[in-house]
Amino acid sequence: MNDPHTALELQPLVEKLAPEEQVRLAKLALRLAAQARKTPAYAEAPPGESEFSTEDDSLAWEAEGWDEFSAKG
Repeated sequence: MNDPHTALELQPLVEKLAPEEQVRLAKLALRLAAQARKTPAYAEAPPGESEFSTEDDSLAWEAEGWDEFSAKG
């Protein structure tokens, strides 16, 4: 038998488990998923040069385009 690689391939096996074991498996899967999210995203795909602006203070309030956001007083 081939090793399952997707959740859909695992579904028939999970359906054979008792309800308590299905819950136990779900909790284990959630715990493993939470641990995987702790891995820094940039470790796998570091930011490229184009992800950062080279402009100095490009979002300053003195810059153009902020007039529509100013408080009416």
